Amino acid sequence: MSTIPATPSPATVPPVTQDPTPPPAARPRRGLSANSPWFPYLLVFPLALILFGYVVQPMFATFAESVGVDGVANYTEFLTGTGVARSALLTSLGISAASVLLCGIVGVAMAFLLKRFSFPGRRLIEAIILVPAALPPLIGAISFQLLYSETGILPRGLQQLFGTENPVLPFTGIAGVLVVHTFTMYPFFYLAASAALVGMDPSVEEAAYNLGAGRVRVWRTVLLPMLTPALVSASLLVFMTSLASYTAPLLFGVDRTMTMQIYINRTNGDLPMASTYASVLAVASVLFLLGMRWYEGRRSYRSQSKGVASHRREITNPFGKWLALLASVLATMVLLAPVATIALVAFSRDGSWTTEVIPSEYTTANFVTIFSDPGAYRPILNSLQMSLLATVGCVVVGVLIAYAVRRLDFRGRGLLDVAVMLAWALPGTVVAINLISAFSTGNAFSFGQVLIGTFWIMPLAYFVRFLPLVFRSSSATLAQIDPSLEEAARNLGAPWWRAFGTVTLRLMLPGVLAGALLAFVNGVGEFVASVLIYTSETAPISVEINNRMYSFEVGTAAAYGMLQVVLIFVVMVFSGRLQSGGRATREAAKWTA
Repeated sequence: MSTIPATPSPATVPPVTQDPTPPPAARPRRGLSANSPWFPYLLVFPLALILFGYVVQPMFATFAESVGVDGVANYTEFLTGTGVARSALLTSLGISAASVLLCGIVGVAMAFLLKRFSFPGRRLIEAIILVPAALPPLIGAISFQLLYSETGILPRGLQQLFGTENPVLPFTGIAGVLVVHTFTMYPFFYLAASAALVGMDPSVEEAAYNLGAGRVRVWRTVLLPMLTPALVSASLLVFMTSLASYTAPLLFGVDRTMTMQIYINRTNGDLPMASTYASVLAVASVLFLLGMRWYEGRRSYRSQSKGVASHRREITNPFGKWLALLASVLATMVLLAPVATIALVAFSRDGSWTTEVIPSEYTTANFVTIFSDPGAYRPILNSLQMSLLATVGCVVVGVLIAYAVRRLDFRGRGLLDVAVMLAWALPGTVVAINLISAFSTGNAFSFGQVLIGTFWIMPLAYFVRFLPLVFRSSSATLAQIDPSLEEAARNLGAPWWRAFGTVTLRLMLPGVLAGALLAFVNGVGEFVASVLIYTSETAPISVEINNRMYSFEVGTAAAYGMLQVVLIFVVMVFSGRLQSGGRATREAAKWTA
């Protein structure tokens, strides 16, 4: 019979001996730890070197080229010469200011109507109101030229309808440029104002009405001040984009703008004068950027109220409903007309459209040609390759800079942020001139090679131009991620690179992909910088469209344009799904991390 051993008393329990090996979290780590004060600088140094080498240093090279051996002679000629330079500067600033005003009126009015009122046709307009944002700059300008210029469909159609000698209501010169800018840039104001109106507390507005204020005073003292951050943000985008505009002045014959003068001087071989124009344009852009940020930062625009979100008012007047329906149909036609025009012309036979109002002969040969002819297919391949390379660079550098600015504490963090956005503030023509000045000879950042005239200068230009898109998208996504998730992984023994890759980057993925898609699609449609640095072997789609237009191959040019439009629509839909599903993706990643 076996005996059960007695349970020892507490006094006789032998002491528990601990394993002398420390747990994984306590083990000393080899190499430089992420907790080291030097770690941020080790990560940031190569990023700062990239920004200096490809954004800041080319700016200095352009300024050095502008002063050349004659010192300030080019700037003296710019200010006191024939008047072309001063006229170009004033024209560019005037067009940009007028574009901001017109886009603000249209965009804010549309946002107020669609977000504050319910009327027949509202959902249809909301579905297509961002169609102009899907048009690449060159295609948008070409579509308006085909529609509203002296040789456009609408003026010639009205001429035939009324039997007049000249086209009716054609848009030419600065008026044509402003029409293009207003139509293609008002979405900046619409998106910013819509977001602000949706989040605005209606009780503040109702309180002003209850105190006896009229509609004009409520707009002036309540609504507009609360919309100021959104209006400043949209004004910056419109002003910068308008100041950098090249395609609209080119197609509507406005030669005295800064971008056109940069192109003319560069084409004529006068790089020092082109650099002078580029330097002045860069200074004007940066000063406007700083001025608008200063204006926005003077006051606080936060509401202390805790009311509910605003609701739409139903239009009950029968006449108002019919008027709203008519306006909805008209707005739909206006918004879809540019895309419909490009689609129509894409099927027209090259050389067949001369004096007719619309093309008289149609064919599918244009699309067959651009996919079957090696010479015609090369621009498509060039654009896809160069945009993909630039996007990969934007993702790697943009994500790391966003992480450094958001999560690391080091001296010069603000300068790193400014250096990234400096590329966004520079017009495309200025970026091109900067790269020409910096890489016409070999230097350390080109590994001793001359990049001008090679394939690599094009993706480099796209990288510089669209890095801010990936940076801002990644930074906004990272701001919503709790840093304790990454810290928990590191406390469990994961090195920094593993915690960043498996936790933080995984949670950032929707925002990173959205920014990458925007960078890619903007690269495919880029024209302003490309037209100054391309070669016959590296011509992208946008340059090929421009060349085909000047060769009177309008149908083939429009077929290229339709490819760009379809690609952008697909990317917009996919990006929207990523943004809408980002929260669910982040929650799922938290459980799987």
